[in-house]
Amino acid sequence: MISREELENIIINYGKRMGEKNFTPGYSGNISCRYGDGMLITTSGSSNGYLKREHIVYTDYDGKSLEEGKKPSSEKLLHIEFYKIRPDVNFILHVHAPYLSTFASAGKALDEPVMAENVFYFGAIPLAEYGLPSSTELVKNTAKYFDKYDAVLMANHGFIVGSSTMDDAYMKLELAESYAQVVLFTNLLGGAKPLSEEQAKEVLALRG
Repeated sequence: MISREELENIIINYGKRMGEKNFTPGYSGNISCRYGDGMLITTSGSSNGYLKREHIVYTDYDGKSLEEGKKPSSEKLLHIEFYKIRPDVNFILHVHAPYLSTFASAGKALDEPVMAENVFYFGAIPLAEYGLPSSTELVKNTAKYFDKYDAVLMANHGFIVGSSTMDDAYMKLELAESYAQVVLFTNLLGGAKPLSEEQAKEVLALRG
């Protein structure tokens, strides 16, 4: 098992990278990973781009802090539900990246097969109905997509992605944000020209 110190380094380094990319502005977003019999997650009120070790807390799978004086992110239950549904997921990023958040705030899913690469990696990025941040309603509305999708937009909120490794979760975040930007810009040129159903199936078949 990877040590806590190594996992904290991964969280801190990728938090900084996301901050530099403006994927997680200000105090927005949170990061977690599986650890022991629970998870490590960023603390409430911390900034992903400026994390220190004291900004990471160990919780159980009920969301209870196992470290005195450290309060986990208010979105802890969303992370926990993702882990419960997807045993293959070890790292989760929840961000408010500008282009992805634009689609979330406009109530638009990224589910059209516009770019072959994104069809291959995501299939689609669905939009979960709005739920008050940190609420059980938000968890319920979003979690119903976790069994089939690695990434989900949350209406009027942001974006969440999970994967077996932090590298892959982050790369999928980059891909999704770029995808949202491309789709948005195609509207300036009259709208995207999606792949046909048959072309999309051909791309998905490349997964093997």
